[in-house]
Amino acid sequence: MTTILLGPQRFRTTAGTVVRSLEVEGSIATVTAGWQDREGDDSELVEVLDGRSHNLDLYKRLTDVLDTDPHFAAAALAHRDAVDELAGIYSQRLQHALDSVYAVQRRAVRADIADAAFTDGITEVRAIDSWFLATLGQLYGELEMAAPIGQSEPVQRHRGEVAGILRSAGALVIAGGHVGLLLRCLKLFDVIPPAELPVVAWSAGAMALTDRVVLYNDRGPRGVVGSEVWDRGLGRAPGIVAMPHARRRLRIDDPLVLRVLVRRFAGARCLLLDDGARVDLGPEGELPDGARVISDYGTIGTVGGLP
Repeated sequence: MTTILLGPQRFRTTAGTVVRSLEVEGSIATVTAGWQDREGDDSELVEVLDGRSHNLDLYKRLTDVLDTDPHFAAAALAHRDAVDELAGIYSQRLQHALDSVYAVQRRAVRADIADAAFTDGITEVRAIDSWFLATLGQLYGELEMAAPIGQSEPVQRHRGEVAGILRSAGALVIAGGHVGLLLRCLKLFDVIPPAELPVVAWSAGAMALTDRVVLYNDRGPRGVVGSEVWDRGLGRAPGIVAMPHARRRLRIDDPLVLRVLVRRFAGARCLLLDDGARVDLGPEGELPDGARVISDYGTIGTVGGLP
């Protein structure tokens, strides 16, 4: 199984070279749904893929489904509103829990007390993350009951067309953009690439391939705001928290912020994908030596080179 994750870039710097190195035959299926209304503005991508690209047009397909299936559209709108309400509650609970962890750790207390408080605080944060994902799963179940995918003619028609394109493709390329919309389109049209199909993805595209999509921005207008779980991803890159724009969005100079992040998502590697980064995953999705990750100590290191 060939899966390559890239950092943010212009196509000519990495993506085109990577796809050519695969030496695959046939067309190259592409996904630019994260660009939303600019989905079709892919002339540069077409060029670097030597005219072999076949855009899956997932955003255009989503628009068609919402325009032609009013029952599904109404259910999807209600689902979106419910998810927004859940996300607001989750964000509030999460920020309070994280603020508590940071506040305690920055106090001058005995090391054993600080360690115990840290472990307990992280346990609470992880429980909030798990609650959010479980409740989100319930909302997806409600959507399926209200408007079963199998009963939507336009969804099934588009799924069939997308599956046909993927069957004849030599590789799948997933660009970045708005990760929420991108992931929604990938799931709705069942874009689950088979193991034998090489996949190249960057930025939000790389995030969508993981089993848990995490949003983060320590350098926003409100300062350090707790990273938030967004949704479950496609699972092509398991055990990875993909973090594009890491240098611009992460407080890499604050070991406590990084230590909280890596302990919170223990069991997964926080993978830093800066501009021009290329990470070729192993056959089972494992990270190669040299991939830049956050260590348990809250420092930046590399796989195979961590203390």
